[in-house]
Amino acid sequence: MIAIFCYKENKRANMSTIRKKSKDPRMTVSPRQSEIIRLARLEGHVEVDPLATGLGVSPQTIRKDLNDLCENGLLQRIHGGAVYPSGGVTNYAYDSRRVLAAEAKQEIGQRCAELIPDNSSVLLNIGTTTEQVAAALCRHQGLMVVTNNINVANILRGSPSSEVIIAGGIVRASDGGIVGEATVDFIRQFRVDFAIIGASAIDEDGAILDYDYREVVVSQQIIRSARKTILVADHMKFGRTAPVRIAQMSDISTFVTDQPPPASVQEICDNNDVTISVTNTGGRADA
Repeated sequence: MIAIFCYKENKRANMSTIRKKSKDPRMTVSPRQSEIIRLARLEGHVEVDPLATGLGVSPQTIRKDLNDLCENGLLQRIHGGAVYPSGGVTNYAYDSRRVLAAEAKQEIGQRCAELIPDNSSVLLNIGTTTEQVAAALCRHQGLMVVTNNINVANILRGSPSSEVIIAGGIVRASDGGIVGEATVDFIRQFRVDFAIIGASAIDEDGAILDYDYREVVVSQQIIRSARKTILVADHMKFGRTAPVRIAQMSDISTFVTDQPPPASVQEICDNNDVTISVTNTGGRADA
């Protein structure tokens, strides 16, 4: 549970900073809203019920606060709460990403695993959603999994019938990802049945985006080293931006997500024979 601290001490400083960031310079941010922003910045996200309990107000009051803050660009609304804007050039902290849309990511992981037959070869890249795919793949038989994600390797090492190969390179302390030229060279040796990739953002023009250039070049090689590519991403990725392009939606075979994509992305998939699998409807839209 998020700890709630006294939010009166830095009232003047917080409100001065927030006024500069707000889209509406006339907006006055209350001390309670300042505390909500501080917690969102600290944790990466906030949820309605813990905030209501910690700040001693009703959930309805917190929802109104979040709506006001999101309308003015100070937070970004998600189901059940809000996230602190990533700023466009850096991602949220790994622990925060793990809990954002956690249920949706688990469902996406399960749906993606259904698309992978036993005795297949698979490449998995870095990401909290691909880690959920790995968890679902533990029940498969005879897989060979190559990954640049220490967490994925750790999840799958408990699967006795699967072989797990982990790439060499620089280990990123923030999330256990392995990146760098050595990683690219290692993955270049493989030609697998499926690449399963995650991403940080999906642009309206169909660009699949991420933050770290070193990670992106590895993901690009993962795509080149596979016969089919499956993108796994929840609906929050539609409203975000990131500076580095991994690929285009037209470069993938299947897109697994939890909600229907925006019309522009849907059209791109339709025009390029990309299969969209939406978990929250239980259906698949073949394009």
